[in-house]
Order: sequence, then C-alpha cells, then structure tokens
Amino acid sequence: MKEIPAGAFKTHCLAIMDRVQQTGEPVLITKHGKPVARLLPAGSAPEDVFGYMAGKVKIVGDIVGPITPLEDWETK
Repeated sequence: MKEIPAGAFKTHCLAIMDRVQQTGEPVLITKHGKPVARLLPAGSAPEDVFGYMAGKVKIVGDIVGPITPLEDWETK
C-alpha cells in the first residue's frame, strides 16, 4: 500500500483517485507521518437486491411443514 502525505494528496487528488480505480491498489493518506485515511477502490454493488442470488440455492424437501411428525407434539 502506498503512503502519501495529506498535502500531496490534496494537490494530486484526482490523479491519485484515477490510479486507485485503475490499479486497485489502496493509498494511505497521512498527516505528520500518522495514518489519517485510506483510499480504496469502490466495489461494484449488485444492480438489484431482489433476485441477485437466483440459482445459487437449491430447496430440498418441504420448507413449510413441521420438522417433526405431528404425533410427537404434545397437546393439552
């Protein structure tokens, strides 16, 4: 991970952001040699929340009925 002082980051901010986006390498921004912030490439979010896991799960058996037979249930 590259380190850059805050003053240099301020001067070259857009170029640094472009480089992080292209290479995927994060940059650590420091003030007086101490870490202040980390610039990371933004991950791509799924386009739609609904259906994004379609086809990744297989349902086997009855998912609505009780797990144990009804005879095992105590009734009063």
